[in-house]
Amino acid sequence: MNVRRRLIPAASFTALSALVLATTSACDSAGAADTNTGKFDVVASFYPMAFLTERIGGKYVNVSSLTQPGQEPHDLEISARQTAALQEADAVLYLKNLQPSVDDAVSQSEVKTKIDAASLTSLEKHGNEVGGHAAEHDDSENDELAGLDPHIWLDPVRYAEVAAGVGKAFEKADPDHAAVYKTNTAALVKKLGALNTEFKDGLSDTKTKVFITTHAAFGYLAERYGLTEEAINGLDPESEPSAARVKDLEKMAKADGVTTVFYETLVSDKTAKTIAGDANLKTDVLDPIEGITSKSRGTDYFSVQRANLKALQTALGTK
Repeated sequence: MNVRRRLIPAASFTALSALVLATTSACDSAGAADTNTGKFDVVASFYPMAFLTERIGGKYVNVSSLTQPGQEPHDLEISARQTAALQEADAVLYLKNLQPSVDDAVSQSEVKTKIDAASLTSLEKHGNEVGGHAAEHDDSENDELAGLDPHIWLDPVRYAEVAAGVGKAFEKADPDHAAVYKTNTAALVKKLGALNTEFKDGLSDTKTKVFITTHAAFGYLAERYGLTEEAINGLDPESEPSAARVKDLEKMAKADGVTTVFYETLVSDKTAKTIAGDANLKTDVLDPIEGITSKSRGTDYFSVQRANLKALQTALGTK
């Protein structure tokens, strides 16, 4: 990931926290974590983690996100104010290796409950090809670009596994409300199970199983539902594709009956539209749900996922 790291020396961490909290107020700190509210204060690293916290915690949890709506989470550099507020939280929920600056701050903080979503499910190595085509190109550029894929929330099954783990962590950290967390977690896991069924049924019979994206965020989704993701870029959404990769994608699109190049809302669509124009293909949005904005096709995780399903059905040619 092309993320610049900002390290805060451990020796100055406590002093910095005290200074920032003493000299600033919540009302002038857009993006700063909101802690010391009297509730179970949870700092979430970005939207998918905040969504889980809200659904599981309900009225007993106060959640604040380090990544603001419209901000590309891969590029996040958390501020000193956010770092200081993180120090005062009851818990932090994050996804290790997605946002290095968050990893650094969490490792140096004294937060009692640190929940790494990546540890609650299984991660796989994915490159810019995931699915059937990747198996045919074991010695290709795909291997060179491969790394542990953090986009587990786009697979409802893995996301449900994370939800279950978060629920248990909340029960342990805030036992006074454990029964509520347990009930809310069960309800969320059930809804994610229903969403998995919708995707499985909705993508079971299509004209093609191949789709092109700008960012290799949908590997777990592709594997779950028997599809092949061909990404213009790798796991880093801002990397530049090689000329050879672009040529291969255009050739593959014709061979596999691909109709659409998908782009996302938080990253420039220039490359997607250029490739689509050269190959006479359509473009559409496939949202990695890294944040909800006015451009999102829905107001929460579930509604945007259903919009993604509809877009895939259209592009793949549901029979």
